Parts: sequence; structure tokens; C-alpha cells
Amino acid sequence: MKGARSKADTKKTDSKLKTKSAAAGKRTKKAAKDPNKPKRPASAFFIFMEGFRKQYKEEHPGNKSVSAVGKAGGAKWKSMSAAEKAPYVEKAEKRKTEYTKDLKAYNMKLAGGNNGADEDESDKSKSEVNDEEDEEAGSGEEEEDD
Repeated sequence: MKGARSKADTKKTDSKLKTKSAAAGKRTKKAAKDPNKPKRPASAFFIFMEGFRKQYKEEHPGNKSVSAVGKAGGAKWKSMSAAEKAPYVEKAEKRKTEYTKDLKAYNMKLAGGNNGADEDESDKSKSEVNDEEDEEAGSGEEEEDD
């Protein structure tokens, strides 16, 4: 019989398969998402699509295809001028600033919250802050020049 395998050969291949499947099963699990974390803001295009979907459904009540709405919205967005896109871009920027503010508050809360004690010195780098502390500590001592 051509291509027949002995029991020793099948045991070797079985053991190889077991090690490969064991390695594949050791995938790292993703960290659980925190439900309290603020959601990222929508881009200008998605803000545009919020209104466009309603308008499209009114004009095409029989259309149930999500892809058709997306394609029509994308085509209209591309054909719009920068002036026509401006209100959507402005809303997106406003939402982004709110998001960054909320995310900063969330991260402070997550880190234990210093209640904003370090916010005064946040503009300075750590080295600048350390330099000031060194100057305050060394102000009683006089330095000698060689």
C-alpha cells in the first residue's frame, strides 16, 4: 500500500497537532471594556449621516437596504463643498472637545483623582517642576565657585 503510515508516524503527527492547537488556544484575552468610559465622538461625516438617513428614508420609504443609504450618503458628502460641510465639522469639533474633557475627568477618577491639585503645574514639564523644588531646597545654602 502506497502512502500508508505506521502507528509511530501517526502518533508523531497527532502529538504535533496537539502542540499546535494548544499554542493556538493560549491567545490573550482582551481586557473587559469599562461601561463608564466616555464614547469617542462621531466624525463630521457621521454627524451628517444622522440627518441624511432620516431624509433618505422619507424620500425612499420602500428601501430597506442599509448599504444603499450609506452609498448615497457617501456620494452626497463627497459632492459637498467645504462651506456646506462646515456646520458638521464645527459640531464634530465641539463634540471632540467635550469628549476630551470627559475623558480627562474619567482618567482622573480612574487614577484615584487628585481633585485637580496638580492642574496648576500641568503646563510645566516634570524637569521644570523638579528644578523649582531643587531651588527652594537649596536656597539656604550658598554655592561656592572654584
